[in-house]
Amino acid sequence: MRAECKESPPELYHTVGASSRDPRQGRVDKTRDENTVPNFDKQGKTPSPPNLGASLGSTMNKRVLMIAFHYPPALASGTHRALSFSRDLPEFGWEPIILTTHPRTHERIDPARMEEIPPDIRVQRVWALDAGRHLAFRGRYARLTAWPDRWSSWYPGAVLQGLRLILKHRPQVIWSTYPIPTALLIARTLHRLTGIPWVTDLRDPLVTGQHPTDPSLKKAFARLEKMSIHLCTRIAVTTPGLQRFLSTRYPEIPAEKWAIILNGFDEKSFRRCDPLSKPLLPNQEPLTLVHGGTLYTGGDERNPGAFLNVLEALRRQGMIGSHDENRTDRIGLRIILRATAHDEIIQAMIKKRGLSDMVATAPALPYLQAIQEMFQVDGLLLFQGEGFDHLIPAKLFEYLRARRPILALTGAHGDSARILREAGLASITSLNDETAIEAALIPFLQQLRAGTPQLPDPTVVASYSRRLQAQKLAELFNQLAP
Repeated sequence: MRAECKESPPELYHTVGASSRDPRQGRVDKTRDENTVPNFDKQGKTPSPPNLGASLGSTMNKRVLMIAFHYPPALASGTHRALSFSRDLPEFGWEPIILTTHPRTHERIDPARMEEIPPDIRVQRVWALDAGRHLAFRGRYARLTAWPDRWSSWYPGAVLQGLRLILKHRPQVIWSTYPIPTALLIARTLHRLTGIPWVTDLRDPLVTGQHPTDPSLKKAFARLEKMSIHLCTRIAVTTPGLQRFLSTRYPEIPAEKWAIILNGFDEKSFRRCDPLSKPLLPNQEPLTLVHGGTLYTGGDERNPGAFLNVLEALRRQGMIGSHDENRTDRIGLRIILRATAHDEIIQAMIKKRGLSDMVATAPALPYLQAIQEMFQVDGLLLFQGEGFDHLIPAKLFEYLRARRPILALTGAHGDSARILREAGLASITSLNDETAIEAALIPFLQQLRAGTPQLPDPTVVASYSRRLQAQKLAELFNQLAP
C-alpha cells in the first residue's frame, strides 16, 4: 500500500462556529441572534454609524470580516491563502469571521480540508449558484446571470449576511480577496454602508494581457478594478512586481496605500508529509517530473508548446525516452501535467508530437495528496510566460518547501526567477525559447540521473511560510485599528 500523509478522516458536513450553515441543508445555526437583521430605509440603505467597527472599543478581541469565495471545501489554489490566514491570524491578535459560499457552489471540492478549519472560527456560508453549471441550457447561459462572474448570485445574500455579522460581532476591518470579482462588490458595499476600513487583497490584476477577451467585460473589469483601488482603505498585493504594475496603472495612489503580502506554504501540512520524501539517489529511472496547475495555449501565459517541442526533438535524437525505454544512452522520462483545466487541448498537443507514452495529463488531487506527490517525484516544473513576470504562481512556494529540484520556464527578470535565485536555484529558462529550454533541460535531467540536483536553501524557504505572511497581514490590520 502506498504511504500517505497523516490526515484526519474527512468530514464535510460539520459545524464551524456558532454562525455556520449546515452545508447539507443550507440552514443557519439557530444560535444566531435573529434580532440583528438590519432595517432598510426606502433607498435601500441601512441606518448605521459612520463606522460600526469603531464603536467596539477595547472590550473584546480585534475582529476581521474575511470575504473569500474560495474557502474549504473548495478545491482551488485561492483556498490555501484564505484558510491559512484564518487559522494563523488569531495568534497575532485578530479573530477572523468568514463570509463565503455554500459548498455546492464549487465544481470541485476537497472534503478533507474542512478538518483544517479550527472549530472556534465563525464561518457564514451563503447560498449561490454557478451560472455555468446551474443556470446553463445546452452549455449556454445568459450573460446577465454571470456578471461580473458566474457566481454573481452570491452578492445579495452575502451583503445581507455580512451586515448581520457586522452588527452582531463588530469587526474593525473588512478583508476581501480577488480573483472573484463578486467578492470585490460585496466588500465595497459593506464598506460603504458601514465605514469599516476595507483591505482589498489582489492576487492578480483584473485586466491584464488578453484577459478578459470580451471587450465589454474587459471595460467593466477595468472600471471595477479602478473603483476598488480608489475606494478601499489599503491594497494588499502578492508580489513586488504586481505592486509596480498597478502603481504604473494608477500613479495617483500614494505609496503608503500599498502592502505586499506574499503567498507561501503551510508548514503544518508539509510537515505531515516530510517523512515520505523520496531520496534523490543516482540512476533512479524513469525520472518523473510534475507540473501542477492550469496551463494555457496563449503565447505569453503558461503554454507548454515549446517545452513539448524540445521533448520531441530530444527523443528523435535518442537522448530521452519513455518510462519503459531505459537505456544507458538515454534517459527514461515520465511527465505528469496535473490539473491543466484544458486537458483536451493539452492532450491534442501531446499526441501531435508523438509523446503520449511519455507525457500525460492527470486530474486535480486533494491538497494533501498533491503535497505528497511533490515529495515523491524527481523534479517539479514551473511554466510562467514573461508577460506575467510581475506575478508568482502560488505553487512556487510549495515547490520550494518540498525541497525538490525545480526546472522553471519563466522570465529571467521576473519575480519568480528572483525568488528561485535567492533560494540558490539556477535551472531557469524562457518559456518560449526552444534552444534555451534544451540547454537547461539536458543538464537538469543529467543532474537528476546522477543524484546531484540543485535543491533550495531551507533558510531562505522558511521565510515564505504562510504563518509569517499572516503576521504581516495582522500588522497591516493593526495600522487601521490600533
